[in-house]
Amino acid sequence: MVVDMLQFVLKHPEFMIPILILLSLSIICQISMGVLCHRLIWESENMSSTANKSLQQLKLKFSSCCKLHEGMSNIPVFVDKYMNQLKIGGFSLSVLKHLSGQLVLLSILLSGIGACSGIVTGESVLYIVPYYVISFLGLYCYFVISSLVDISGKTQILRTNLIDYLENHLVNRLEQTTLDLKLVQGEESEKKEGVAQKTEDGQEAPVLSRSEAQELESLLREFLI
Repeated sequence: MVVDMLQFVLKHPEFMIPILILLSLSIICQISMGVLCHRLIWESENMSSTANKSLQQLKLKFSSCCKLHEGMSNIPVFVDKYMNQLKIGGFSLSVLKHLSGQLVLLSILLSGIGACSGIVTGESVLYIVPYYVISFLGLYCYFVISSLVDISGKTQILRTNLIDYLENHLVNRLEQTTLDLKLVQGEESEKKEGVAQKTEDGQEAPVLSRSEAQELESLLREFLI
């Protein structure tokens, strides 16, 4: 059977090679999306210490937006925008998902053209049936891999993890850091007034200098990243 299929492929390379290439590209698209989503899900389980650049940029952008607008009112929309920007080789996940399906359909179209061409040239049934066999096998592989990869399910899990972290963890840290910064700035202001008053009275300067207060403030700002 394998030898017959190989002979068939070698006899009709103008159809079989493009069909096999299209099916392979479709499978590669599915597997690539699954790998990306699985890696992001794994990283999102420990967002506070993740080394993923994409997730780090998400946290930094979220922190900047919270500081600029004094809070984030619609976190799910923010996460959806981030997920729409996820790309593989310059293609978004939605484009790759549709592209994978179109590649399979194109391979089936080529199979039909090859079968019709064999009928027109008067080839036997043994050289026409393999086109249909390959089409059915290609569709079967496509749907099996799609169900195993489960892009829709993985993207939903990733979305839930990101929303949970931003709403229940990062927001609280940002609020606490903001309070700490205000407290440090208030203490620094009070110490400045004390310095001015003590200088006038000829007394000693405070223990915490201006440079030390600025260093403490910069350390607190690092929690935003």
